[in-house]
This record gives sequence, structure tokens and C-alpha cells, in this order.
Amino acid sequence: MRNIDEHTITQAVLEAMANSPNERLRTVMTSLVNHLHAFAREVQLTEEEWWKGIEFLTAAGHITNDKRQEFILLSDVLGLSTLVTAQNNVKPAGCTESTVFGPFYVESAPRYENGADIANGAKGTPCYVAGTVKGLDGKPVANAKINVWQSDEDGFYDVQQPNAASEHEHRARGELRSDAEGKFHFRSILANFYPIPHDGPVGAMLAHMARHPWRPAHLHFMIEAPGYQRLITHVFRDGDKYLDSDAVFGVRSSLIADWVKHEAKDGEPAFYTLDYDFVLNPASA
Repeated sequence: MRNIDEHTITQAVLEAMANSPNERLRTVMTSLVNHLHAFAREVQLTEEEWWKGIEFLTAAGHITNDKRQEFILLSDVLGLSTLVTAQNNVKPAGCTESTVFGPFYVESAPRYENGADIANGAKGTPCYVAGTVKGLDGKPVANAKINVWQSDEDGFYDVQQPNAASEHEHRARGELRSDAEGKFHFRSILANFYPIPHDGPVGAMLAHMARHPWRPAHLHFMIEAPGYQRLITHVFRDGDKYLDSDAVFGVRSSLIADWVKHEAKDGEPAFYTLDYDFVLNPASA
């Protein structure tokens, strides 16, 4: 490996890892090196630009912790998350479409019974959510595990809030189970549009590219049941002004639903309702 130059470096790197016993790793890394080197050649990457890129990735690592994942945000705003999701979740017509996972899912969310208030003190207008989990054959899926999470009316998820001793850690998120007929229902708060975290390197990148950080209003769902593929998706609020410019490219027309407003009456405050049914793809597919 002597006398390597700009013309021979790519082949030298490929030969250096050609004996990897992991065939899939070798395939992925070979393509990565080829494309990465081709990118550097195409744009005639300068040393200063290369260093700025290193600084950007370093900053993304420094701001990432157990409550914030800057690299998922980066993948989201570059469209990579949507690309990977789309090509790995091709489903038959009639199945609920998948979309991006997002950076705010939390393991071991509180377990609730159907009808419970999962808002748990989160700020927002009351909203009652109901639906059914079915298979592609139309049969109800009983005991499906349903994880749901969302931001509050100020655009913050619970993990973004200060965790004072007097506050509940988990708000506007929870785990439920569908009943024997595949049905579920719970109370939460109205979904509102909000910005992705943009006080870090990803936000700075968006600003430099004259892009906004806003996401349309939505609820996150992750639904799992034996015999079916796991579904990770959103339900978007119809009429939102950011549906056509979602910062993370997650909107699908089939996932847009109507939140019905019910005006205040007899001393009771206004509230919203959302009804949405999910159709799971069989695992055998």
C-alpha cells in the first residue's frame, strides 16, 4: 500500500477489507466506500469542508443522550429514514402504511386499560381516540400491544420536559391492548404541529438550507401482535398547514384523518374525537 494517490486510494481500501468473513458487512462497506469516495470526487471536497463535516458529526454526538437522538433527526431530515422505512415496509393494498419512527419513543411506557387518560397531565385540549386493529383478512386482532405517544400543545414530548420531583415522567404516552374485538380507546390531548429540536447541529443545517423544522400534527403508533408484522406509523391531523412540507418527509395520504371538534356544552369544555382503524400485514407476507 505504498504511493497511494487520489486515483488508487479507493481500490486500496476495498482490497484491505476484501477478506471480511461477514458477507453482508463486506457488501455494505464496499458500497459505502465506493459512494463516499465518489461523492468526495464529484464535489471536489476541500480539507476545510471535510473538517467542518467532522465537527458537525462530533457536535451531533455530543448533544445525543438517552432523551435526544440527533443522528435520528439527521437521518429524518435528509430523507434517509423515510427511504429505509419505505423500502423495508412494502405491503399489500389495504394494509396501514408505515412511516418514520422518530426520536422520542420510550421503552416500557406506562400500561393503561382501555378508556384511560394517557395524557397524565400533559397540556392540551382533551381528545378521545378510538379504533380497531384488524388483519388484512378483516378479522379483528385481539390483545394487540399498542404503544402511542405524542407531544403536548406546546410542541414538547415528555422526555423533553424537566423532570422535577413533582412531575410525572411519562405524559401523553402509554401502552394499551386491543380487546377481544380488536377495539381500543383512550383519552389524550389534541395533536398540534411542532418543530423538531432545532437548537443543535441539525437545526443549524436546516437554517443554512433555508428549510423549516416543523412537523404536522400527529399521533405516533407502534402496534405488535403475534402472527403479524410490527407496524410503526403516525396518524396525521387533516387540515394541518405542514402536511405538504413535513420536515422529516413522513406524511402519507392514507394516514391523514379528521379530528372532529365538539363545542363546549352545558359547562363542559370543548373536545375532539379521532376514530382510526389499523390493518396489519400477516407475518407470513
